[in-house]
Amino acid sequence: MPGSYTYPGVYVEEIPSGVRTIAGVSTSDTAFIDFFAKGPVDEAVRIGSFGDFGRIFGGLDVRSEAGYAIQQYYLNGGQTAWVVRVAPGNPDRAELTLQGGSPPQDTLTLTAASPGLWGNSIQAAVTRPAGTDRFNLFAREVAVINGRQQVLVTEVYRNLSMSTGDARYAVDVVNAASELIQVADAGLGEVPAGVAPTASGGAPESAFASLENGSDGNAVDVDGTILDASAFTAAVRGEQAAKTGLYALERIDPFIFNLLCIPAAARLGDGNFSQIVADASAFCEDRRAFLLVDIPSTVDTKAKMIDWMADNDTLRHRNAAVYFPRLEIPDTLSENRPKNVGASGTLAGVYARIDAARGIWKAPAGTEAVLRGARLAVKLSDLENGDLNPLGINALRTFPIFGNVAWGSRTMEGADQQASEWKYVPVRRMALYIEESLFQGLKWVVFEPNDEPLWAQIRLNVGAFMHNLFRQGAFQGKTPAEAYFVKCDKETTTQNDIDRGIVNIVVGFAPLRPAEFVVIKLQQMAGQIEA
Repeated sequence: MPGSYTYPGVYVEEIPSGVRTIAGVSTSDTAFIDFFAKGPVDEAVRIGSFGDFGRIFGGLDVRSEAGYAIQQYYLNGGQTAWVVRVAPGNPDRAELTLQGGSPPQDTLTLTAASPGLWGNSIQAAVTRPAGTDRFNLFAREVAVINGRQQVLVTEVYRNLSMSTGDARYAVDVVNAASELIQVADAGLGEVPAGVAPTASGGAPESAFASLENGSDGNAVDVDGTILDASAFTAAVRGEQAAKTGLYALERIDPFIFNLLCIPAAARLGDGNFSQIVADASAFCEDRRAFLLVDIPSTVDTKAKMIDWMADNDTLRHRNAAVYFPRLEIPDTLSENRPKNVGASGTLAGVYARIDAARGIWKAPAGTEAVLRGARLAVKLSDLENGDLNPLGINALRTFPIFGNVAWGSRTMEGADQQASEWKYVPVRRMALYIEESLFQGLKWVVFEPNDEPLWAQIRLNVGAFMHNLFRQGAFQGKTPAEAYFVKCDKETTTQNDIDRGIVNIVVGFAPLRPAEFVVIKLQQMAGQIEA
């Protein structure tokens, strides 16, 4: 808008419409926290496939429950995962020191990009073209497969310099790009000793040396036994100030994840398990996420499951769900023999698949909720299912034709006696979805003039978001008035609220609850009776 009208003519002014579209957030981005063979520590890494997991975190490992959970997540329809590697037991990074100068002195230290035994599989070589003070650095990760050494990944850095002012300074170039190693300069300025490059510009095999002394620490044994449950628990729970363990997820930007799985918690014993689940439930409540709780492998009968639930009644939470029984999946590390695993990764994939096909308001259960690539460790009957369901325990069942399916959709607050308004998983997740979408989509409101024009814009934009959900069939009711309401006016925001800088928005919705009990009533028709 011009400051004044000075010349005769036509002036064009744009008037804001007040429309600020609120986009729905993701519904099934899943976070996994556990020990892994390699990868960044206490950092949430986004992956889009099981192949990404193998490349960054080393793939399946008998010591890691979450590795199998991630495999199941993608097999069952998962799309986006956030993986946090914790490193209990003081693991060490593998190292290799290169020398240069005359007499030879330490000049450059190569360290594995992350701690762990995996670093010992990294090899490095240096070549120096004749007559130059430049060098080439080769780094590669190798593995012995079928008795032969094979190269998995190779990185090559050419024309490096040891001069700090040079654009090809080795420390800057390698540390900015390498996924295998980090380098540190000893400060001597000497170029590492190297050999002549091959005719193709590569490094001869004899020039490669291995990094050494990497270790996985002392918290987990080679067979997966957790040797130090306290250290493992502390690593998973993490510290909020340092953003470690569970709190590494706070580094996600924008900070959105929807489901949380910590499969290793079920192996830690009652006390440590309770600590992790309690912390994870509170964390999920604060972040509008949902926790899938795994049960210990010792809980292998209906009676044990009921006892376990009674022992853990203090862990009941509206943002969590638990399933029985555990699953058996083929273990590719053991010639596809059955491996007993928790159900959280599989169910997270089912949640994602149902969300994409039907919407978050559809219960992730029923004949559509097939458990791919998994068998049930225990078969349940209708009567056994009937003992578990009223306690808020979701059953996994096997039916002819349909196979193995999720056959329950209650939160851990879903016991009949609790009479919770958040009894059902889809109702709770729908509320979390709306909350997070509005939280992300209404940031523009902050610092706007707090009066009727603002309130009208809020009603317009929130109403449009809710109406779109209504059109998709997310709510009960035949009309919008029956399905939802958005209220933001002088009744919700008083003058006292305005004086304190507060605008109150009240949003209500009529949730769809699953048809948990289908009752069919039959009656015989009496024959015609002559009067």
